[in-house]
Amino acid sequence: MMSDNDDYLRTGANRNFRLSADVLGLMLKGASYAAVFCLVIWLSITAIYWVGGLLPDESRETEDPTPFSFILNDHEIKQV
Repeated sequence: MMSDNDDYLRTGANRNFRLSADVLGLMLKGASYAAVFCLVIWLSITAIYWVGGLLPDESRETEDPTPFSFILNDHEIKQV
């Protein structure tokens, strides 16, 4: 017959230690989620950089298709 022992951390009757252990476990879980998220973002940026490096040199020498788009103000946009 199985016992109903849920004390996986073997903390005994010390509730303060159990609370600290549970909080530490949750913080480590959240930190691992954040690490995975940052790793996925980093891998995505690295993949985009790698694909850009595979492009021929001529693609880097072409002119900007919208060279003046950054200096248009609202008045000029309404006239267009």
